[in-house]
Amino acid sequence: MLKLESVSVSYGAIEAARHVSINVAVGEVVTIIGANGAGKTSLLKGIVGLEPVSSGSIVVDGVNVTNMAAHKRLSVGMALSPEGRGVFADQSVRDNLLLGGYSQRGDMAAMEKSIEDGYQLFPRLRERQEQLAGTLSGGEQQMLAIARALMSKPRLLLLDEPSLGLAPLVIKDIFRTIRALRETGLTILLVEQMANQALAVADRAYVLETGRITLEGTGQELLKNPQIRASYLGAH
Repeated sequence: MLKLESVSVSYGAIEAARHVSINVAVGEVVTIIGANGAGKTSLLKGIVGLEPVSSGSIVVDGVNVTNMAAHKRLSVGMALSPEGRGVFADQSVRDNLLLGGYSQRGDMAAMEKSIEDGYQLFPRLRERQEQLAGTLSGGEQQMLAIARALMSKPRLLLLDEPSLGLAPLVIKDIFRTIRALRETGLTILLVEQMANQALAVADRAYVLETGRITLEGTGQELLKNPQIRASYLGAH
């Protein structure tokens, strides 16, 4: 579904991601873990076209999107729920969802079905549908960000730090949702600092350190890896 070959993302002379190669198969949940500043968000921005890649190639569902404009990448079936949620604070919950469904704007019935799917996934959003997004709690904003990304009916969902700044109980709900989405067959690339939860839900995982992939394996293999346990899971 997603194949990166030697992808680099640079900011001037600084390489945030360096020659990264990863594969995500259809229906997999793959996670990238790493410390803050490791280059995880920069890599995701490169994948969706929000930052240009300085080398390498990105192929999504057989289509080379390396030089494709960001808005056109929706057409190959990918969507991003960004770090920090990125909701439109002065718009209602419903309007945020409508904006997420822009690619379906010619089919209002399909858009309404997608909104209903979002409400079923996150019932709290139905209760808040006329509320301004900026007045939601952090957890509710994260629910909205994920539901908005799903409005375009992606086959590949990219989640950037969905647990960031959330309370432990809310984090459990978010990871429960990721598991539920996985059961639908959706392919997910998850970037997370919460390594324990991310590895537990992942089929496979990569470790990104200072812009480079330093380790890969199944989620369970990395959960048991002494180096990972010491560096990311607080175990010694």
